[in-house]
Amino acid sequence: MRTLLIVYHSMTGGTRQMAEAALRGAAAEPGLRARLLRAPEAGPEDLLGAAGYIFATPENLAAMAGLMKDFFDRTYYPALDRIAGRPYAVLVCAGSDGRGAVRQIERIATGWRLRAVAEPLIVLTHAQTPEAILAPKTIRPEDLARCEEVGAALAAGLAMGIF
Repeated sequence: MRTLLIVYHSMTGGTRQMAEAALRGAAAEPGLRARLLRAPEAGPEDLLGAAGYIFATPENLAAMAGLMKDFFDRTYYPALDRIAGRPYAVLVCAGSDGRGAVRQIERIATGWRLRAVAEPLIVLTHAQTPEAILAPKTIRPEDLARCEEVGAALAAGLAMGIF
């Protein structure tokens, strides 16, 4: 059975909600195993054991979250030249932009020679003050539905052998 691995980090709950929505979408696909792991818990063996990936992170200071970067730091070389061609998608929860985090993940995926199978999905919370940035987030239902669609599409493609 093929596995879709969803790796995420979340401080205020927004990215967690997005990753869980992607998991719901992927879990609906028969014949596919979907796994959701927090970035600190995911390791090289998880990457090597999966047929495709969704990477989900908040954008902090125009970059991916530090614990997501730590995940990539710990797994990059053990997975190098061993996961080439596998599909991936990116989910980013950001206050006002999100493109910095996307660029970082895309560069890592390029080094691994992964294949992007969806446009990066950036959900903006419009949090701009320190209080709003640090406050727990609630992602809008329509944005969660888009995350669910990413999970469902990637899972379907894996299950059908398209990816």
